[in-house]
Amino acid sequence: MTDDQNNDRESGLQLNPKYDSNGLITAVVTDDSSGDVLMVAFMDAEALDLTLETGIAHFYSRSRQKLWKKGETSGNILNLVEMRIDCDQDAIWIKARPAGPTCHTGATSCFYRIVGKDRLENIE
Repeated sequence: MTDDQNNDRESGLQLNPKYDSNGLITAVVTDDSSGDVLMVAFMDAEALDLTLETGIAHFYSRSRQKLWKKGETSGNILNLVEMRIDCDQDAIWIKARPAGPTCHTGATSCFYRIVGKDRLENIE
């Protein structure tokens, strides 16, 4: 990539995600109301497009090797409020309104444990 292309990606206004070698980009999801981190997932180009088109967060499941709409079975969808991309366009930040618990364990957030020196501690 040329310096001009890097400058365009880093300071321009053209969406040009820098996907990894697997065609994925990291997505961090926060609760629009509280600011709490809800989850971290991955998006491919299709998931990114569908999220922008539908206003509902879509991701790419690395374990299942397929596209998935968050909450498609539980009903706990993530309604898009705002999407941002970082300076070099290799990470996405989604501000969302969750329609229920975000974590598949039933927790509000996937980040429900504090890391201690010798153990984890639940915060919920």
